[in-house]
Amino acid sequence: MNRRQFLAYAITVFLIYAAWYLLSLALGSNVLPDPFSVFSRGLKEIRQYSFWGHVEASSFRIVTSLAIAFFTATPLGLLLGSNERLDRLFSPLIYLGYPIPKIVLMPIVFVLFGLGDTGKIVLITMIVFFQLLITTRDAARKIDREIVYSLQSLGGNRWDFYVHVVWPISLSGIFTSLRIVTGTSIAVLFFVESIATNKGLGYYIIDSWGRADYAHMFIGIIALSVIGIVLYETFDILERKICKWKNI
Repeated sequence: MNRRQFLAYAITVFLIYAAWYLLSLALGSNVLPDPFSVFSRGLKEIRQYSFWGHVEASSFRIVTSLAIAFFTATPLGLLLGSNERLDRLFSPLIYLGYPIPKIVLMPIVFVLFGLGDTGKIVLITMIVFFQLLITTRDAARKIDREIVYSLQSLGGNRWDFYVHVVWPISLSGIFTSLRIVTGTSIAVLFFVESIATNKGLGYYIIDSWGRADYAHMFIGIIALSVIGIVLYETFDILERKICKWKNI
């Protein structure tokens, strides 16, 4: 991150918290605690082991779900996007499966996999999987036939085609998809953690809200947002490091 980007982030954060403070003054601290009191409570809260237990539970669920979705959807998306025959075969399944709101399957998933980590991870993975699959498939479709002919003329086989053509060309689109699904997965995580559980930042937020402890509620919201920001920035940094050719 260069100095200009850092300054832009700093100004944005300052404006957000300035607006938060002014809104708190207008509505009253009982309804909307000001950022200073929230951070004061937050410094005390992060010293508690129980708080980090919620952070650990949420981080484990979100990272595991993204990893499973990536290692299953990405290879399949690359295969379908670069093979027209397979793509035609599986397209009806994708077009029928993607529009279904997976969140409505939550009761079924929880019945089959339980209310613990497994059920939550399966549901998040199902939602993220289709987004990664379609984006990866569309990225692999952009391969120019001239590149394929060039590889064949050099004696490249099918494996070389996927390793040296499909994967590099699709990589930038895959990272873009990972950044997009980060927001989706965080939203689904909050939803599934607010039901039938006692661990996770989603539970922490809902529990604080139910007790009208709005300062702790905002601490949970900020913590969950930080997880999303860290994941988003991680994928962004990895793209800049791995896809250096984009800046050439």
